This record gives sequence, C-alpha cells and structure tokens, in this order.
Amino acid sequence: MKHSIRNRIAVAIVALLLFVLGTSFLMNNVFLEKYYMVQKERSLIKVYTLINSYDLPNSYQEDDFQSNLELLCNRYNIRLVISDEEMNPELWCVSSDQDKSLLAGRLFAYHYGVSSYDKDVLIKTDNYTVQKIRDPFNEQEYLEIWGGLDNNYNFIMRLALDSIWDSVKISNEFFTYFAIAGVVFGIILAVWLSKQITKPIQELTDLSKRMADLDFEAKYTRGGNDEIAQLGDHFNRMSDKLQETISELKTANNELQSDIEKKEQIDEMRKEFLSNVSHELKTPIALIQGYAEGLKECINDDPESREFYCEVIMDESSKMNQMVKKLLTLNQLEFGNDVVTMERFDLVSLVKGVIQSASILAQQKEAKLLFNEEEPAYVWADEFKVEEVVTNYISNALNHLEGEKVIDVKLIHEPGNVIRTTVFNTGKPIPEEDLDKIWIKFYKVDKARTREYGGSGIGLSIVKAIMDSFHQKCGVKNYDNGVEFWFELDGGEKCGNSGKDDQRLLPGAEQS
Repeated sequence: MKHSIRNRIAVAIVALLLFVLGTSFLMNNVFLEKYYMVQKERSLIKVYTLINSYDLPNSYQEDDFQSNLELLCNRYNIRLVISDEEMNPELWCVSSDQDKSLLAGRLFAYHYGVSSYDKDVLIKTDNYTVQKIRDPFNEQEYLEIWGGLDNNYNFIMRLALDSIWDSVKISNEFFTYFAIAGVVFGIILAVWLSKQITKPIQELTDLSKRMADLDFEAKYTRGGNDEIAQLGDHFNRMSDKLQETISELKTANNELQSDIEKKEQIDEMRKEFLSNVSHELKTPIALIQGYAEGLKECINDDPESREFYCEVIMDESSKMNQMVKKLLTLNQLEFGNDVVTMERFDLVSLVKGVIQSASILAQQKEAKLLFNEEEPAYVWADEFKVEEVVTNYISNALNHLEGEKVIDVKLIHEPGNVIRTTVFNTGKPIPEEDLDKIWIKFYKVDKARTREYGGSGIGLSIVKAIMDSFHQKCGVKNYDNGVEFWFELDGGEKCGNSGKDDQRLLPGAEQS
C-alpha cells in the first residue's frame, strides 16, 4: 500500500496545501514588511500632495483643508509640522508641544544639513526626501518625509514604524495558527477525499485480481453513471467473454499440450545430443589420428609396436562407438529416461586406462601425468559413465595446462567409505565468480581459449549430469598454482591412499 493511488492522492492534496500555505507564509514573512513600508511611503506622499495643492498660508483657515488634513493625519498616524521661510512653525498636527518642537528642530537640522542622525534614504526628489531613521532618544524607528512646498514653505512628516512591526508580527502569528489548522484540516480532508475516490477503484482492483485467478463469478456491483461505473460495467462484460473464451481455449489446449511438450523435448534432446557428440568424439579421434600418423611415418618399425598402435586405434574406435551410444543414454538421463547400471569395479584400473589413452596427447603438450596408486580401489557406480567423468577431467586439464605442465591424479578415502578422485593441473585459477557457472551447459570461462582447442563448453555439464544420476558430489577447488576438479563415489572396500597424505607435492602448491 506504500504506492497506492489513495496514498498518492492524499499526499498530493496535502503537498499542494503545504505548498500554498508555505508559499503564503514565506511571502508574508519576507514581503509583508516591505509592502507595509511602501504603503506608508505612499501615505506620506499623498499627504504631501494634498498640502502642496493648497495655497498656503491663505488656506489655513479653510474648513476643508483643516478637515482633510486632520483626517489623513489621524488615519495614517502622521505627525506634521509646516514652517515658513524663516523656519517658524506655522501649522502642525502633533500630540504635544514637545513633539512640535522636536519636529521643528529636526526640520531645521535637515534643511541646513546639520543633522547627525543615521538615516536610510528611500526616495529623494527635488521637492522632498523620504527616509527611515532611528530616534536615539526613544529608541524607535520612524518613516519621515521632509522638504519644501511650492510656496517656499518647509514641511516634515513622520510616522512611527513600531506599529508596522507589531502589525506584521501579529499577522504572521495569526497566519501561522491558520496554516497549522489548515494543514490539519487538509490532511483529514485529503484522507477522506482520497478514500472516496479510490474506494470504487479498489473494488475494481479486487475484481481484476479475482478475474486473474479465473474467478468469473466476481462482478462490479457499485453502480453509478460516472467513468468508474462504466469501467466496472466493461469489466463485467469482459469477465463473461473471458470465461467463454477460456473454456474454448482449454479444450483446444489440452489436446495440443502433450504434443508440444514432446516436440520440445525431442528438439532439446537433439540439440544437446549433437553438441555432446561433437565434443566427446574429439579426444578419441585425436588419439586415432595420432597413432595412425605414427604408423604412416613408421615411427616404430618393429611388429610389436605396430601391433600396439593398431590395438590403440581399434580400442579408441570401439570406445567411440560405445561413446556415441552412451551419449544418447546420457542425454536421456537428464530427462529421467536413462537407467544407471550400478556395478562394482576397480577405480585405479579405470584411471590408469584413461591416463594411458591420453598419454599421446600429454606427450604432445609436454605434460607430466602423475598417478601413483597401485592397490585396487573398488567403488560402486556405472563404470562407463565414471570413465567419461575421468576422461573429461583429464582432457580439461590438458587443455588448460600452464607453468610446469603437471597433471596429478589422486584417490583419497574420505569418512563414510567414500573415495574422492581428484585431478589437479598447474595453470591459472578459475575466477571466483565463474566457479559456480562452469557446470552450466555451453558456459565458457575463456571463450577464445576454448575455441582454440575446439571445446564446446558441455564437458563439465556432462560430468555434473552423471554425478547427479549417481546422487554423488563433484566440485572444483582453486590453488595458487592451478585448479583441482574432484568427484566422490561410494567405496567397495578400503585400500590404497587412506587420506593421511593429502598435500600437493608440486612447486608452489604449498602456498595454496
């Protein structure tokens, strides 16, 4: 509900109210005082204009002059003194003789330029000057206008500014209370108004949710003639139409769904099968090609060597034939259609066979293949699939060799009669962010290098599928000087490495 329309409407109304009141409060505090000052300046100039329009001193005795002058002075709280050319007070509008003498003396000082008061000149013309001063005798501020009339008489008027400040202060206080009350009332009004606006929308939201859950019995019942009511009527019509259409679609979909799923599975199996075959046949083909080239070049002329080469070629050809068949089985395994044949076999013998098959490639890459196990280590698994795992690990190690070019294979007995097989190769560690992704089909850490040796990026995904079919674990571990891949199998009996010597006796491995 954090971003609901109701909350947004309420927040928008309150925000608008706060903006209006805040702007008004700011304008009131910043410009009200200046506005008052301008109005007072206009009042002083207005009285000056009236006085200057009369023929002084002949107008002193006229009733309308006296009444108008008193009316303006009282209205604007102005104190006035008019002096003749000799600076003698002729007319005044003040409350006491003391004020008359004070203003007459100040007019004299202004006229002859002997005033020492600090003043802030606001308006200055040829006839008059409007200024703001602070009287040091009573510590009050005044707005004054003084100058000469057209008949050579002089005048001075002033009004106290303290009343202005009091008015501004009172106005600001009143507006503050009014703003607080307005905000409180506005919040209540905004909440109520937003609730009234969004209530039918919420009903439509609940209706659409029920329709999304295929509950077509839900109907909009609020009624009315506004836009929301029309929308609700359209919802009701759409609900009926959707119910009818979905019923027809479900009937057709039930007939097509099984065929579509089967087709998708067949297409996916075909694509993965082709990728797996192209990847897995690469190594035996390379072995056959290597031994065949050896026969062609007559590397060994003795019959025993030639017979050995032929046996290797025949053996790898047989493995290729079996591999094609088993890859199809492996592809079916991922869909749960393959049967895993669990049998007891010697893992040491299997690893030696894989290493012997890879010896030609190891010689070509000037690699050292280390495997020091001699005693049998029996495990329970599908022998052919385990051979696929070991072959993938060693092939992967050969393709990523660097540094001293050493591949070290070990069998380690773990607690619970589990045998862990590890394949370590010197080289660059795998980036940490890629460790969990290398088991994904077609994922390649170094695409350029994978392309260089013809890899398709599915070898490790095949390993993962095989180990998952065994319900066993496999993984990878980085060292400073290389990478170790491993997998675990249930052991038939304990023999060979007991797990006490699990240190890599390779240059740089002791720092890892």
